Amino acid sequence: MRLFLCRRPSVAAAALFCFSTSGLQRSVTLCARCNASATSSNVGKQSKRAKVAPDSYLKRRTRSDRVFDHESVRQYVSEGDHVPVMLGEVLEVFGRPNLRSFVDCTVGAAGHSSSIIQAHPELELYVGLDVDPTAHEKAQSLINAILGEDPQSANPSLKASILMKNFRVIKSVLHEVDNDLLDDGVDGILMDLGISSMQVNNARRGFSVLNDGPLDMRMDPGATLKAKDILNSWPEEEVGRVLRDYGEESHWHRLLTKIMKARLHGGICSTGELVDIIRSASPKTGGRHGWIKTATRVFQALRIAVNDELNTLEDALLASFDCLSAGGRLAVISFHSLEDRIVKKTFLKIINDEEARYNDSTVANMEKDRNEYEETEPWIKQRIVGRKGIILTKRPVTPTEEEEKVNRRCRSAKLRVIEKAR
Repeated sequence: MRLFLCRRPSVAAAALFCFSTSGLQRSVTLCARCNASATSSNVGKQSKRAKVAPDSYLKRRTRSDRVFDHESVRQYVSEGDHVPVMLGEVLEVFGRPNLRSFVDCTVGAAGHSSSIIQAHPELELYVGLDVDPTAHEKAQSLINAILGEDPQSANPSLKASILMKNFRVIKSVLHEVDNDLLDDGVDGILMDLGISSMQVNNARRGFSVLNDGPLDMRMDPGATLKAKDILNSWPEEEVGRVLRDYGEESHWHRLLTKIMKARLHGGICSTGELVDIIRSASPKTGGRHGWIKTATRVFQALRIAVNDELNTLEDALLASFDCLSAGGRLAVISFHSLEDRIVKKTFLKIINDEEARYNDSTVANMEKDRNEYEETEPWIKQRIVGRKGIILTKRPVTPTEEEEKVNRRCRSAKLRVIEKAR
C-alpha cells in the first residue's frame, strides 16, 4: 500500500490508496494535474504581487504635483554644472514672505541659495556652509555675482557669508556670524545631502564608480581618513560592518573575503582596483547593471564611513532645529534610505520631545495654523503635529517625472520638512 499526497483536499481521497496498476497511474496523473494547477496559481499570485509592488512603493511617498520649470535648471544643464534638485519645491517650502534669514547647510554650487536670494529681496542674512573648498569657491563666486549685478534692486541690506564649515557645528558658526542671531532664530534652513556632480565628475576625488582614481572619498580634503585606509588597514570585522550596514549589500561577505585577499597582494589603491574586485564578486547573472549597482552601494558605504555622515547628519538636524525661529522651517533632501530613515526618526523625536514646555494655547495655535496650510500652501498634503513643531511632510515628497527625465541623479531624492512651533 502506497500513500500519495495531493495539494488539493477535494481530490485527495481519489488518490489515497491505489492497489492496481491502473489505479496507480490514475492517482499519479491526478496529483500531477493538481500540482501543476497549484503551481500555476502560485505563479499567477507572484506575478500579481510583482505588478502591485511599484504601487505600494508610491503609497509611501508623495510625488510632487508641481509643474516642472525647465527654465529654472536650463542654465545648469547647458553649462554642465551640478543641477539643484527639486528647486521649485524648495522655493515653495520657503516661499512665505518675510524670510529674513536663511542658512544653506550644504551650499555646493549655490543653485538653491542663489534662487532663494533672488526670490526674497527682504532677506537680511544669508549663510552658506560647505567643507569642500571647490564648492566654497564656486558658491562664493556665484553669490558675489548675483549681489554685484544690481546692488540697489537686489538685496541692498543683505549680509552674506559663505564659510568652509561642517553643518554639524551650525550653532557655533551662527554665533560667530551674528551674536544676536540665535536669540530670534533663523527663518529657513536647507540641507541637500549626498554628493554633487562636481565631486562625482572629478575622478581624483574618488567618488566615481566609472572613472579610475585614488581611493579618497573625503568631502573635506583636509580630513585625514581616506577610503583606502578603511579597505587596507581597518579590522576585517569593521570593514564587513561598513559594507553590511552602510551599503546594505547582500553579498558583503563575499566582497569582504576578496578584499582581505587583496591585502595580501599589496592592498587596494585605486577605485579601478576596487571595481575589479566588486565585478569578480558579483553574480554573473546580474550583467553590467548588476555589478554597477553593487559598486554604487559599496562606494556609498565607504563614503559614509570616511565622512561619518550618519552621525553628523543626526547631530546637525538636532542643532539646526534649535537654531530655528518660531515658525521657522528646516528642509532636508536625502538620497538613500539610511539618510531618509535618520531624518524621519529625528523629526519625530524632535516634535515629541517630552521635555518641551508648551501650554494648551500654543497647541491650539498650532492646530489653527495647520488648518490654514490647505489654503495658502497646497503642496502640504499630510502633517504630523507635535508639541515642539509640525512635520509638514508625513510622507516624503519626491521629484516630478519631468525632473527625473532631465536630471536622472534626482530619482532617489526625498524631501522632508519640519516647522518649529510658533
